[in-house]
Amino acid sequence: MLKTGKLFRLRRLSLAGDGRHLLVPLDHSVSDGPIVSADKWDDLLRALVDGGADGIIVHKGRARAFAPDILKSCALVVHLSASTAHSADVHAKVLVADVEEALRLGADAVSVHVNIGSDTEAAQLADLGAVARSCDAWGMPLIAMVYPRGPRITDPRDPALLAHVANVAADLGADMVKTSVALPLERMAEVVADSPIPILAAGGPPDGSDLVAYGSAVMATGCRGLAIGRRIFSAPSPGALVSRLASVVHGRALDAGGATGMSTSSPTTSPTDYSTIVAGVA
Repeated sequence: MLKTGKLFRLRRLSLAGDGRHLLVPLDHSVSDGPIVSADKWDDLLRALVDGGADGIIVHKGRARAFAPDILKSCALVVHLSASTAHSADVHAKVLVADVEEALRLGADAVSVHVNIGSDTEAAQLADLGAVARSCDAWGMPLIAMVYPRGPRITDPRDPALLAHVANVAADLGADMVKTSVALPLERMAEVVADSPIPILAAGGPPDGSDLVAYGSAVMATGCRGLAIGRRIFSAPSPGALVSRLASVVHGRALDAGGATGMSTSSPTTSPTDYSTIVAGVA
């Protein structure tokens, strides 16, 4: 029964049922401060849901504040890890919630953040293992956000290093891994090939270049989805941007005006050269 429960929840993480995912992390209010004013949260959430986001990622307290009708067609992922930009060690993460709390909130999945190469890597790995054990017991999908970050990391975009962190997530029990994109971007295909679990590409180009074209290029490497927060919620029209990204993720063609039509082909890469773009943090 618990295994069936996990399968049901995993299915709800992909609106199209194609095993691809567009997730919008909104946990930045803990790490960096408010992302929108308090009275704009419901408007933002409705725009993301109506735009076609497969899921949103928030902390437990934020999930309690939602109007009941908002997540009518969008999965809820409760983030269990936290830190702030004011910490003595910005790479340290601690658990601030557990799987049982997420279940009581109606979550479809939980997420845990681990920084490989940080001074507190050992504690973060232990936390991931403990959460994975609890997820197994309760039939809860686990998304591991694993990044090469810290004083021991010289190239956080190295494909071999990213393949390593993806396998850390898989070996410790995660169902999906959210991580950075390799550079040059085409080498992300190597990371995907080496990962036994689906990879969600984190963030987008912070230089203002076309996020939709970037997302298309990322999906063409074999990633199973995008997890983009800041570039979406800070956009002039988050819902419209989500709609275009959802079309890229789920393989629907975009016409010149941004409208969608079904396409059986994989997303195509943009002519933009992304080899020098460093993808931002979601």
